[in-house]
Amino acid sequence: MFTKSAAYYDALYSQKSYEVEAQTLHELIQQHSASGSHTLLDVACGTGGHIPYLSAHYEIEGLDLDDEMLKVARELHPHNLFYQGDMQSFDLGKQFDVVMCLFSSIGYTKSIEAMRRTLANFAHHTKTGGVVIVEPWFAPGEMKTPHIGGSFVDQPDLKITRMTHTTFEGNISTLHFHYLVGTPYNIDYFTEDHALGLFTRDEYLDAFRAAGLDVIYDEKGLMGRGLYIGKR
Repeated sequence: MFTKSAAYYDALYSQKSYEVEAQTLHELIQQHSASGSHTLLDVACGTGGHIPYLSAHYEIEGLDLDDEMLKVARELHPHNLFYQGDMQSFDLGKQFDVVMCLFSSIGYTKSIEAMRRTLANFAHHTKTGGVVIVEPWFAPGEMKTPHIGGSFVDQPDLKITRMTHTTFEGNISTLHFHYLVGTPYNIDYFTEDHALGLFTRDEYLDAFRAAGLDVIYDEKGLMGRGLYIGKR
């Protein structure tokens, strides 16, 4: 996934409002959770951008499939526990007050069946009265086709251009990332392909309910993609 680009992830998303999102998350957790809200598992945590802003309220642990992302997360947050695992099948042997999966990472499950298994696993790791929070990827038809996007970093010793061409086949959107990375020592070019499933709102709601979660949908969410909040 982000194996080649993990070292540049935070630079590319430096404009992402982690602090604002964390405050919104905390308010939603306090509103919906009835389990005490002390422990939190961040699934598909990436480099752990929300951790500095949520640590005042929660004991946070992270899980991600990508070893390179976890290396960065462990360097940035040495006092937090991080696990390598697949969101569909990980088993930590304990439960949390909050299990969250943000930034559309749920889309990496690709199929409805895998997404349902993932939400069932999230519920399994959530205490009674706790909450599962999921930020979805786009639904079918919501993305312009064909689609081109760009991200740019202009720092004194780091220049990055990332162009993204998105293609669609069935319920799968594939983001073809092309990176041009410049430092004082070299200029590198590499590519990454990321395939994410496109699920409807009803498919998400049905999956939450099948996992035994009472679910509501927040239309706005953290960044305009919506947010599902399921209470166990």
